Amino acid sequence: MSKEKTTVSVIKADIGSLAGHHIVHPDTLAIASRILAEGKSKGIITDYYVTNVGDDLQLIMTHRRGVDNNAVHELAWNAFKE
Repeated sequence: MSKEKTTVSVIKADIGSLAGHHIVHPDTLAIASRILAEGKSKGIITDYYVTNVGDDLQLIMTHRRGVDNNAVHELAWNAFKE
């Protein structure tokens, strides 16, 4: 049995909405998914799920890099900036 640990990182940001605080635009969700898919193909993360509650965008990512990994946090930051 492998002793490699899996880390689950959930990073969220209140990114705002077009009118009020009710939803993340579908294009924003798609862009975040694309960026995380690129991170998965590069081996930064092993899997991901993009979701929202109101205008908060959540990035749920699994990886094997441990807690507070710079590459994982940079990937999330790039998704939020885009």
